[in-house]
Amino acid sequence: MVKEKGSDLTLGFLPRPTQKRKQFEDLVRRVRWNKGVWVKYARWEESQEGFDRARSVWERALKIFEREPTMWLNYAEVEMKNKFIDHARNVWDRAVTILPRIDQLWYKYIHMEEMLGNVPGARQVFERWMSWQPDQQGWLSYIKFELRYNEVDRARALFERFVQCHVKVSAWICFAKFEMKNGEISRARNCYERAVDKLADDEEAEHLFVAFAEFEEMCKESGRARCIYKFALDHIPKIQAEDLYKKYVAFEKQYGDKDGIEDAIVGKRRFQYEDEVHKNPHNYDAWFDYIRLEESVGVKERIRDVYERAIANVPLAEEKRYWQRYIYLWINYALYEELDAHDLEHTREVYRECLKLIRHKKFSFAKIWLLAAQFEIRQFRLDAARSILGTAIGMAPKDKVFKKYIEIELHLGNIDRCRILYEKYLQWSPENCYAWTKFAELEKSLDETERTRAVFELAIDQVALDMPELLWKAYIDFEISEGEYERTRALYERLLNRTKHLKVWISYAKFEASVADLEGQEVIPEQKEEGLHRVRGVFERALSYYRTSAPELKEERAMLLEEWLNMETSFGDAGLVRSKLPMKLKKRRQIETEDGPAGYEEYIDYLFPEETRTRNLKILETAHNWKKKQRASFC
Repeated sequence: MVKEKGSDLTLGFLPRPTQKRKQFEDLVRRVRWNKGVWVKYARWEESQEGFDRARSVWERALKIFEREPTMWLNYAEVEMKNKFIDHARNVWDRAVTILPRIDQLWYKYIHMEEMLGNVPGARQVFERWMSWQPDQQGWLSYIKFELRYNEVDRARALFERFVQCHVKVSAWICFAKFEMKNGEISRARNCYERAVDKLADDEEAEHLFVAFAEFEEMCKESGRARCIYKFALDHIPKIQAEDLYKKYVAFEKQYGDKDGIEDAIVGKRRFQYEDEVHKNPHNYDAWFDYIRLEESVGVKERIRDVYERAIANVPLAEEKRYWQRYIYLWINYALYEELDAHDLEHTREVYRECLKLIRHKKFSFAKIWLLAAQFEIRQFRLDAARSILGTAIGMAPKDKVFKKYIEIELHLGNIDRCRILYEKYLQWSPENCYAWTKFAELEKSLDETERTRAVFELAIDQVALDMPELLWKAYIDFEISEGEYERTRALYERLLNRTKHLKVWISYAKFEASVADLEGQEVIPEQKEEGLHRVRGVFERALSYYRTSAPELKEERAMLLEEWLNMETSFGDAGLVRSKLPMKLKKRRQIETEDGPAGYEEYIDYLFPEETRTRNLKILETAHNWKKKQRASFC
C-alpha cells in the first residue's frame, strides 16, 4: 500500500477516515492555538456525518477559545445547518452568557428563534439582552421586532424603557417620530416636551429643538414653532446654534413677514456678536460691529445698552496703544447721542465721563478734547469750549489742542487771546519751529513788523530747534519781503556762523543774484557788476571753506561748482569756473562688515585740478630722489 506523504509509517495500514482523523489530531496537538485547524477538523467530522465527534471537537476548541465570538458562531451555525435546534439553542445560550457584550451573538440567536416562529422565545432572548443595557441599535432592533408583529403598545413601553436607559436627544427624537408615525400627535408633542425638560442644556439640544420645531411645522403650528426657535436661541450657547439659526431663518422666510425675516437675520448676527464679546470682552472690533448692527435696527435702548457694555471694558494696561481703539467707542457713543438720539445732555455727560477716565498724566488724546470743545461751540457755549480747551492745555498739552484753540480764537478775531496762546504754546514747546513760524506769520499779517522780527529773533536764539532750516528760511523770506537786503545778508552771515551747509551757500548766492537782478532785466552796469562781485564772493568763500576746512566733502564741493557754473553761464562768463571743475573717477573699495570683508563696491570719486598738480609734483620729486640714489650708487 502506498503511504501518504508526511504520514507515519503505520498510517498506511489504517482505514482512510481514521488516517485523516489521526492527521488532524496530530495537527491540533502541534498547533493547538490555531483556530483555523480546529474549524477544519470539526467541519471534516461534520462532512463524515460524525456529529458527535464534531461536537467533541468544537467543545475541545471552545475550552481554548472560549472568548472568541467566531468559534461560537461557527459552532452554532453547524448545529442549525444540520437542524439540531436544541443543540444550537444550547450553544447560543452558552455564548450569550459568556459574551453578553457581543451584539452579533444576540442577533443570530434571536434570528434563529424568529425563523423557527418562536416569537415568545425571541422576545425572551431580547429581554435577556436588554437587561445588559445595550446600545441604541439593540433597543431599536427589539422595537422593530415588536412592530413587525403589530405590538404597538409593547413597542411604546419599550421606548419608555429605551429613553430611560439612553437619556439622549436621538433617543427622544426616535420616540417622538414613532408616535408621529402612528398618528399620536399629542403623544409625540408630549415626548418633545419631556425631552426639552430633561435635555435643554445638553450639548446636542440644538438637534432636539430643530426636530421639535419641524414637528410643529408639520402640524401646521407655525406659532408654536416660532416660539420653540426663539426659546432655543435664548438657551443654547451661540457657538452650538449654527444649524438652528439657519433653520430659523428658513422658517421665517417661509412663514414670516418681512419684519420677521429681518428680525431672524438680525437675531442670528446679534448672537454671533454676543458670543464673540463674551469670549473676549476687549475685542473692540467685535463691539464696533455689534454697535453698527444695533444702530441699523434703530432701537435706542439696545444701542445705548451695547455702548454702555462696550465702554465698561476698560483696557487693562495703562499704555496708549491699548487705548487707541477703545477711545473710539466713546467718540462714536457721543456722536450717536448728539446726531441720532439728539440728547445733548447725555452727549455732554459722555464727553465728561470719557475725559475723567483717561489717564492724562501718562497719556491723553487731543481728539476727544477737541470733539468736546467743538460740541460746545455748536451749542453756542463758547465759555464752556474755552474751559475744556484750557483744561486740556493745563492737564495734557498737545500740538493739536494748541493749533485748534488758536484757530478758533483767530476766527473769532481775538488777537490778544491768540498771542497768549502762542506764548503758552512756546513755553510748553520752545523747540517747535512750526509754532514760532506761525506766531511770526500772525504778527506779519497784522503789519506788526517789529513784533514779527522780535519773534524770529527769539526763535533763532533757542538752544534747540526741531526744524531750524525752516525757521531761518521763514525769517530770511520775511526780511526779503520787507526789502531789508542788508538785514538779509546779516542773517545769512549769522546762519553761516552756525552751519556751513551746501544749501545755505547756494541760497545765499541766489539771494545776491536776485538782488542784483542778474536774470536778464535791464539794470545799471555798475549795479550788475557789484551784484556779480557779491555772488562770486559767496561762491569763492564756499569753495575756500570746502578746500581748506572740509576737504573730505568732495561731492558737496563738486555740486557747489556745478551750481556756480550754471549761474556763470547765465552771466556769460563760465571759463574761470570750468577750469576748477573736478574729474569724475570710478573706483572700487572693499566692503567691511562685522564678519570681515564682504566683496567690493563701486563709487564715484572727484579729482580736482590742484590735486592733479600736487600729484604730478610728487611723481617728479620721487623720480628726482631715485636719480640721486642711482648716482650715489655709481660713485
